[in-house]
Amino acid sequence: MKKIKTAYISAIVNSIIVGLSFIFMKISLNYTDPLNILAHRFTISFITISIPVLFGWVKLNISWGDMKKILPLSIFYPTLFFTFQSFGLAYISSSEAGIINATVPIMTLILATFVLKERTTLLEKISVFLSVGGVAYIFLMKGIDFKSSSFIGIVLILLSAVSLSGYNILARKIVRKYRFIDVTYVMIFIGFISFNILSVTDRIYKGSLNTYFTAFSSQDFLISIIYLGILSSVVTSLLTNYALSIISAPKISVFNNLSTLVTVLAGVLFLSETLYYYHIIGMVVIIIGVVGTNLDKLRKNTI
Repeated sequence: MKKIKTAYISAIVNSIIVGLSFIFMKISLNYTDPLNILAHRFTISFITISIPVLFGWVKLNISWGDMKKILPLSIFYPTLFFTFQSFGLAYISSSEAGIINATVPIMTLILATFVLKERTTLLEKISVFLSVGGVAYIFLMKGIDFKSSSFIGIVLILLSAVSLSGYNILARKIVRKYRFIDVTYVMIFIGFISFNILSVTDRIYKGSLNTYFTAFSSQDFLISIIYLGILSSVVTSLLTNYALSIISAPKISVFNNLSTLVTVLAGVLFLSETLYYYHIIGMVVIIIGVVGTNLDKLRKNTI
């Protein structure tokens, strides 16, 4: 029971961090391009997660053979997920991205049914769609004009949602075999290598390699990249991998909707946006959906 509670707390904290990350990602895009952001983000992530390893506080238990098995997971997350998300946010608003991102629980539920053979009850299915509906309701009531959205941005964010769903499914199997700290370290290492190679190559091609670190002259960018690199990469990866080692993939993915809700609330608190009645209604619907999805397991105290 204690592990179950800890897993749910991890999922909730993860949702809060991810929800706020959209704001910091938008801020950082004002100073440099998506690839450069990802390169710096995962450089900071890799340095952060390597410190306890170098000092012997954390000992890794992975081989090159293990890394090859974890590689497919790393392709979905962080590589594909963050690439699609970063470029997508350059084209559309975080609100529009939030609506598209709300499809993750549905995709994960479908993939879990076919790939993991996980059975879901009618209540769980209804609750997932209810939670997604709460997110969609909030943003639709905000008056989003889909005709003004960039088609490229929509496709990219949709692909990021598919990538996250694929990650949820693959991680469910892998984190049961390996320690979540080992899985997280490999994922961040691969992100560090791949994004730096892509960013450097891109800048060499454009003849702008000398501007690789220019964005760090901005305090806003520095704060944003530290948040994205440490909290929204290292911490969220640890929390997600831990939660997935205990809770099923569909139940973890539904917390993705809470992240969208956090994005709205963060706008109210930090961007002085007004909290309207439909935000409250959407919040209640989302919470009902999350509780409904996990009600049976919480009642039985089993997974």
